[in-house]
Amino acid sequence: MGEAWRWARVAGLGAVTAAAGYWWGSHAGWVAAALAGAAVTFGVAAGGAVLRRGGLAERAEPDTGCWPPSPDLVTRTLPHLRHGLQPGTAQRVAEIVRCLTGADAVALSDRERVLALAGAAARHHESCPPLAGTPAGSVVASGRPRTVAGEDGAGCPLGGTGCGCPLRSAVMVPLQVRRRTVGTLQLLFTVPARPSRRTVDLARSVAQVLSLELELAWLAQQADLAAQARLDALRAQINPHFLFNVLNTIIVKSRSDPEQARRLLVRLADFFRYAMRSRGHFASLSEEFAFVRAYLFLEQARYEGRLRVRYQIDPQALAATVPVLTIQPLVENAVKHGIAPKPDGGLVELRIEADPLTLRLRITVADDGVGMDAHRLRQALERQSRGIGLANIRERLERLYGDQARCRIQSQPGRGTRVQIELPLQAAAPTEVGEPGGTRT
Repeated sequence: MGEAWRWARVAGLGAVTAAAGYWWGSHAGWVAAALAGAAVTFGVAAGGAVLRRGGLAERAEPDTGCWPPSPDLVTRTLPHLRHGLQPGTAQRVAEIVRCLTGADAVALSDRERVLALAGAAARHHESCPPLAGTPAGSVVASGRPRTVAGEDGAGCPLGGTGCGCPLRSAVMVPLQVRRRTVGTLQLLFTVPARPSRRTVDLARSVAQVLSLELELAWLAQQADLAAQARLDALRAQINPHFLFNVLNTIIVKSRSDPEQARRLLVRLADFFRYAMRSRGHFASLSEEFAFVRAYLFLEQARYEGRLRVRYQIDPQALAATVPVLTIQPLVENAVKHGIAPKPDGGLVELRIEADPLTLRLRITVADDGVGMDAHRLRQALERQSRGIGLANIRERLERLYGDQARCRIQSQPGRGTRVQIELPLQAAAPTEVGEPGGTRT
């Protein structure tokens, strides 16, 4: 039985891990994890059978009223953990786990307090003491499982005093997300015997499943943050102040140079068309470059001779894939915060290079504007500036590429700013490449 249980557990956890990997690649992990649920339940159910056949020393078979467990552990618990550990949803998860394992009670906690308690003694603990100083608190601090038994002279495993609850022993294991303990899972029993190794293994197996689900929830939250960052950057391009300035320029040009006013209207339409139809996280570099050119064309008309632009573009790079709205915010920062405050204006340079040997794409935006001191640069990187936000861009790159992306920023007061991004060189998929806008005159 021990060998069969071990392989069942490995198979179950492997299925969830595969589901997590599938989620990361396609953002459809809730469906993928659900498909893995049967395999996971098989692994944990086998462990549960071991518990019920003698996992606790001299333990009678518990009457939970809901054994055998439902063969869809993941699909039953995952919806409740989609937003992390919260009191309301944690209670339902605790009830599911109690039915699955046959424990007399199950508790779930975050790092500071018990969020949910299902089963025996629940009425004795309508409010549990803080975790600090309790056995569960030591699990949070150490990140290691712990067993508690009445034979050690311990009272209530939850740390209560004079509560009169019947609980006498427990297995407490950490719940971890990205190697950080975020809470605990506690299997609680009314017998004072020390939990066996098999019981500890069972608790760890269930905790690993829940930890993977919590990590999926964390990844989903990161995806939401990335999407929100993209929307914030998009709104920054279409804010009323920018639109007012461009329209005011067009009105002035319509009297002095009607043909130039017409070209500005065409570029403004291209600008908004691309911004409105951009979907997903990636686009071809040719599209992004056209978008940047449309923006700079409009700004050059507004600043007249005070804004000069230089392009150095490797033609081989135009077929590459880049994150949407990454280059244009850097260029806008160079114009608004580098050139605009400078009385005589200055130069904004965009350089894009593709290295087929190292498979790296380098994008550099430089200006010879007013620059920043170390304090202002630190504020920009910490989301404390009023610009579009270098922090947004760095977070998006980390989210999309991990440690494969590089972002270097150099700035000196009076000498300008230089931002260089390095990304993996990846060709754009045919479905991602559209007709570049902003090339008409």
